[in-house]
Amino acid sequence: MRSHVAHPRWRVLPILFAFALVAIALFGAALPAQAIAPTSIEVGDSCTATKTVGCLQGKVVDDNRNPVKGVTISVAGPAGTAEATTTKQGQFFFAVDTAGKYTVTLDASTLPEGVTPKAAATTVTVTLGQLTPAGFALNGHPKGSERAQSAGASNWAELLWNQIWEGVLLGLLIALAAIGLSLIYGTTGLSNFAHAEQITLGGFLAYVFAVQLGLNFVVATIIVVILSGIFGYLQDSLLWAPLRRRGLGLTQLMVVTIGLSLALDYIYALIWGPGVVKVSTGIELQTGPLRLTPSAYWSMLISIVVLVAVGLALLYTRIGRATRAVADNRPLAAASGIDVDRIIRIVWTVSAALAGLSGVLYALVNGGISFLAGAPLLLLIFAAVTLGGIGTAFGALVGSIIIGLISSLSTLWLPPDLRYGVALVILILTLLFRPQGILGRRERVG
Repeated sequence: MRSHVAHPRWRVLPILFAFALVAIALFGAALPAQAIAPTSIEVGDSCTATKTVGCLQGKVVDDNRNPVKGVTISVAGPAGTAEATTTKQGQFFFAVDTAGKYTVTLDASTLPEGVTPKAAATTVTVTLGQLTPAGFALNGHPKGSERAQSAGASNWAELLWNQIWEGVLLGLLIALAAIGLSLIYGTTGLSNFAHAEQITLGGFLAYVFAVQLGLNFVVATIIVVILSGIFGYLQDSLLWAPLRRRGLGLTQLMVVTIGLSLALDYIYALIWGPGVVKVSTGIELQTGPLRLTPSAYWSMLISIVVLVAVGLALLYTRIGRATRAVADNRPLAAASGIDVDRIIRIVWTVSAALAGLSGVLYALVNGGISFLAGAPLLLLIFAAVTLGGIGTAFGALVGSIIIGLISSLSTLWLPPDLRYGVALVILILTLLFRPQGILGRRERVG
């Protein structure tokens, strides 16, 4: 087997790439976020949020939870002032093109007879860029308004439907990162606790290129994926490969990943600040049969296409078959002529690129990203990989969808923050009753 010795000139390329990545991050942090010039507020029966237009929306309901139409609602904020009248569904919509805080006021004099506003309920402050609608609940109800007995069941069914598809979306975003984590474990045996920080990096780079530099979001995403892959390549060439050559044990390497995770978190906080940076500046209305936002539909489509492409590559390409061979039995793969170090380098690069794409889509769906976003996601990713079968890419996909669904559905009965606790319970139960996971093997032979 031939040994390849890098020319001294090529050895400096990873270092140059590292400096370029740091320079881009610092340059982006120094740029102000692009502001949208104020013009006016448009009133209508509906509105669709875009990159430059946000939608302030809300609903007025009586104490029977029925909509109240014909109520005057006014809004005042950075884009000016406007008035609207609630539709027969009790809804109102204002399309605005300036980010900031808006005061939404209900005109109590326009309420029907027998209906009064609740105490201090005539004014609501909302912020463009946050998914918080302006709602008004009233005391009393107009004549003829009756509480529908089936309303509760209908609302519950709709909520269940929404949570199912939000769970599928979460599972697909987790799968993009989980497949990379599983492949890293399969080819090196390393549990990478810094993998979630690759997701965070993807979200922050999306903020730099799409928001601060104002690039088209598709172009920005492609750049982010490339830079994330370069960062994964640099990690292996400058850190993990030298440590492997020195013969460090897996426990020692795992401790290094924990330290790297903490270091990256605080580097992100130093560059982009401790708060949430907004990747999406507009409020998007849920639409379509799945009751998801347009960004969520695009994120699901992109995730499915990429996951299918990765699966086909693993099954039918030469590098994919070599990757599966190394993951299945590393010494045998090396004995059969496979360049194991090259395969591991490729796995690190592709895994980081997939995690970066996951970060872009996660930031797009949630509207922004913070330096601590990776910590809770890491638990979901590890639970998904363990449930599906650690070291298997297709097991990671199956486990991610299941974890996403269960985590989302658990919020029907539990507070949203406890969904990460549900993932921990699943992780523990899997280790107790089926430690090899759904698609994993109980024993490796070879």
